[in-house]
Amino acid sequence: MGEAGKSNVPEEGEIDPSKEEEIKEMSNTVDEAAAEGFSWPAFRFDIPGRIYHFAHQFRGISNPNNFFKGVKWSPDGSSFLTCSDDNSLRLFYLPEDAYYHTGYLEECQISQDSYASSLILNEAEMVYDYCWYPFMSILDPTTCVFISTTRDHPIHLWDAVSGELRGTYRAYDTMDEISAALSVSFNASGSKVFAGYNKYIRVFDIHRPGRDFDQFSLAKRDAGPSGIVSSIAFPPTSSGMFAIGSYSQTTAVYVEDNMELLYLFTWSNWWGYTGSVFQRWKLYIYRRSEGPIHIVLGCSQYCWRSLQIV
Repeated sequence: MGEAGKSNVPEEGEIDPSKEEEIKEMSNTVDEAAAEGFSWPAFRFDIPGRIYHFAHQFRGISNPNNFFKGVKWSPDGSSFLTCSDDNSLRLFYLPEDAYYHTGYLEECQISQDSYASSLILNEAEMVYDYCWYPFMSILDPTTCVFISTTRDHPIHLWDAVSGELRGTYRAYDTMDEISAALSVSFNASGSKVFAGYNKYIRVFDIHRPGRDFDQFSLAKRDAGPSGIVSSIAFPPTSSGMFAIGSYSQTTAVYVEDNMELLYLFTWSNWWGYTGSVFQRWKLYIYRRSEGPIHIVLGCSQYCWRSLQIV
């Protein structure tokens, strides 16, 4: 073919002539930044920037032996929620200096708390479980909510900004008495609340507080787990499945829509599961008995391995 028949489309490996000028400008910008002493920020994850202490505000004359029972970070990382033996939930927002790294370790004095909690919620009974709304963001106050479940009480939906009770989700037994959930979790889309009971999973619509729920039996023809559901975990993406842990020494993975049992893992030498959590495509299961702490890593649907932490 002649010159007139050649295509203007660059071949593989060649640079489009129309992009050459843009590439040169970008290169000049990088060179100018380097000449001015610009450097990319260096992140050090091996050395914490600051260490904060929280102890004195949890203990008083009325509860000198109060202790922590759990801590959960908010999804946006702006705050964390603590649970203690005094049936209280405390909310702590990170201070501004926590977002900056000075290059060396700064430790606060142990003789006093680093700072006080921003919110204290006092439940009437022992707190069984609590969970953040998965899309919680401090930039949108309507999403700043979390749920909690306590002994002999319904599930509570709390406002993390004002501390007000936004709604309750109640389940009743055959005697028409309130049945308390032992574990709670939002699904990945944040539209439903999954609550674990003894041999049952009850699902509430977050937009419909009250006593309306869907109930699913776990022990169907001896195929599913039995006993108390101690933990519920959803993957960070809407994959359509979730996992539950039971004190009957079993862990099961279900389909969210129809509660179809996908996988069932049984461990005869374990007492029960303290919790489970999804991280990307891995499922982490941990439990505590008389001996060491065990963590099971679900690397895939075919590979499982166990770690022992003394």
